[in-house]
Amino acid sequence: MITAVLPTYNRAHLAFTHGAGSWLTAEDGRRYLDLGAGIAVNALGHAHPALVQVITEQAAKLWHVSNIYRIPEQERLAAMLVDLTFADTVFFTNSGTEACELAVKMTRKYWTEKGDPRTQIITFAGSFHGRSTAAIAASGAEKMVKGFGPLMPGFTHLDWADHDAVRAAITDKTAAVLIEPIQGEGGIRVVPDPCLKGLRDLCDATGALLIFDEVQCGMGRSGKLFAHEWSGITPDIMMVAKGIGGGFPLGAVLATENAALGMTVGTHGSTYGGNPLGCAVGAKVTEIIADDAFLAEVSRKGARFRQGLESLVARHPKVFAEVRGQGLILGLKCVATNTDVVKAGYAAGVLTVAAADNVIRLLPALNIPDEDIDTALQKLDAAATAVGHG
Repeated sequence: MITAVLPTYNRAHLAFTHGAGSWLTAEDGRRYLDLGAGIAVNALGHAHPALVQVITEQAAKLWHVSNIYRIPEQERLAAMLVDLTFADTVFFTNSGTEACELAVKMTRKYWTEKGDPRTQIITFAGSFHGRSTAAIAASGAEKMVKGFGPLMPGFTHLDWADHDAVRAAITDKTAAVLIEPIQGEGGIRVVPDPCLKGLRDLCDATGALLIFDEVQCGMGRSGKLFAHEWSGITPDIMMVAKGIGGGFPLGAVLATENAALGMTVGTHGSTYGGNPLGCAVGAKVTEIIADDAFLAEVSRKGARFRQGLESLVARHPKVFAEVRGQGLILGLKCVATNTDVVKAGYAAGVLTVAAADNVIRLLPALNIPDEDIDTALQKLDAAATAVGHG
């Protein structure tokens, strides 16, 4: 018999009643150190006082109005993002998947308006852009696309880090290149800065738009507000979600005026996107994370965590192979089965998230205290010991 909740997840037998900072408390009262943060969503941890205050105050005033009216909270957050980034304009969504849909639409409308209806969008193996039909078509991963065809055509899938294939595939008929500066689901794989610069050069040479998916790696997680900033180049379109809402459903598409030229009145919409409640929370999250001192702390904590993880790899060579990532988007490539390590973590009281390429993701709150990092390393050591003896 089917369950009341559609059984599309292989859920762990854990349920949580409340959280504070980097910790979650389960129904049985046991506490777990959360290194998943809702898969990079709870960027400021659980029940952050500033977010509790802003959501309470806004909820007492106004939750939702239609986008057929001006929404001051939306305008404020959009102006903040424009001031902080390459973008000239912002559209708010509820999720990263919705952001992907708009990025694809914006790209194709751009070329239609230019009188050159290009449709080819180049993407990369190991990518994850959401679970709508367009998003899974963009990824091309067999486990996601199987049984859901026919999918949206027009995507060319290339091997990750195959520079020759990229140069051969991009032509003056390419509409866009879509890439995550740091792959999350794909196994915490960082695109080197020279490669991002090379993609920018190829797009400029052919006229193709460059789209960055920073849904998982953005909003301070790399130690910069957005991961592509390390490379010194900018995209034409960027997808944002997860951390920007600090746990409240919120996403966005940021774009240059040129890239957005086709998106005129009536070309796109959203019932809930950019609602007053979500944008009030998003503005507070952005205000906190965009602070230079906060971002410097993310880099410092990331270095501290990474140093401890390197020691774990050295002590447990039959469990871990290497550390990946940047800032506080980190991964442990496993020798043992990654899901076994995740399960051993449950027993040790630490929550991690499995990814492709036999990696476990470590995506803690960006404001995780040093003592929690030290505790995390102790618990991961206990989990690795259990797996190694198992």
